Amino acid sequence: MTARQRREQLLDVGRALFAERGFAATSVEEIAARADVSKPVVYEHFGGKEGIYAVIVDREVEKLTSMLTDALGGSRNPKIVVEQAALALLDYIESHTDGFRILVRDSPVAQATGTFSSLIGDVATQVEHLLAREFARRDFETSNAPMYSQMLVGMIALTGQWWLEARSPDKQTVAAHLVNLAWNGLAGLDPAPRLVQRESGGSGGSTP
Repeated sequence: MTARQRREQLLDVGRALFAERGFAATSVEEIAARADVSKPVVYEHFGGKEGIYAVIVDREVEKLTSMLTDALGGSRNPKIVVEQAALALLDYIESHTDGFRILVRDSPVAQATGTFSSLIGDVATQVEHLLAREFARRDFETSNAPMYSQMLVGMIALTGQWWLEARSPDKQTVAAHLVNLAWNGLAGLDPAPRLVQRESGGSGGSTP
């Protein structure tokens, strides 16, 4: 096995273990044992489990970023963008399940190399410009676009985390329902929404 092949083997083994057990619960000993190598080999290639983890996270962030960026750049129609973004995330979860499990976990190393939440924040920034254009067309306050982009992307991201375990219904159906909620909600937006609260008494909930 060449040095490059060994490195890739260790990354594959590390990805599976980190997805299964998490960063803190995974040891260099376990990585070496599952790869059928000695501990010094792991240290030689990566300097320890932190090095392996950092490379894995960087690669997974790059894969997901590429898929989402392609989805967001494929259309200027906001409805189609929501559909493509939802499908891109679900495609990634389906084809890179271990990677997604790693990204949605918190670890000291991930905080330095990139996290799922920071990635989603970057995606929301891209969506913000699409929403701002749509808001301007409807004479809505464009300064609210950043807030709405966070809501929209957050909804997709949380649904993806739920689907990671559920896997039912299929991803096309999940994406269709996401678009149904997001688009039909956007289509009926009140330009100046207000909470309706009880003026006195009761628990402070909304009026019927």
